[in-house]
Amino acid sequence: MNDNISGWNTWSTAIEDWTDVSISELHGFMTGLMTACHAPSEQEWATVLAELSFAPLPDAALTLLTEEAEDTVFQLKDKDDAYAYTPLVPDDDHDLYERVMALKQWANGFMTGFGVSDCRLTGEENEMLMDLAKIGGIRLEEDEAYEGGEESYLYIYEFARMVPVSFATRKRKPVKELALISGLAMDAKTTKELQAEGKLPKPMPPVMDAMNQNNPS
Repeated sequence: MNDNISGWNTWSTAIEDWTDVSISELHGFMTGLMTACHAPSEQEWATVLAELSFAPLPDAALTLLTEEAEDTVFQLKDKDDAYAYTPLVPDDDHDLYERVMALKQWANGFMTGFGVSDCRLTGEENEMLMDLAKIGGIRLEEDEAYEGGEESYLYIYEFARMVPVSFATRKRKPVKELALISGLAMDAKTTKELQAEGKLPKPMPPVMDAMNQNNPS
């Protein structure tokens, strides 16, 4: 699938000025969350991202994320449709290093997205996430050949792709029930906004900072 068909180019344009995490990591985060939750509104997305200490997404990117989440939930609700799901990574015209790093970032994003859902795991699901964490932990220098080359990449890509497929038919809950934002009004000011206005006596740490590390290695 090329970059135009996959949406890679569309996403690249939409978030070119937003650098908190990579395209693939944001897409993985969205997918992980959508295996456990109903599709959020734009305001709910903005609240979730703000509580994770991200800078606000540009309007076009926020709309794109919201629409993509709706499509992903719809796709993953059906077992047959779910098999067509694909992680958002660069196509084969990009060098192998870039694709491996994008898949690594997608895997980390998925684990964070599912992690904030605070859902219980079956034994099989736990094993799958442990293996996905190995993809998220890949260490590779830009001038270093990826062990196993294209064949190995295709293997880990297919494994990563099947994780959301395997999680597809889980019972979902509203995003507003997440512990991350539970009790917050959807138009409530974020911690960072309250700090900036001097309405908090001391700085408060973000609820979760796991995705705020865009590790290029």
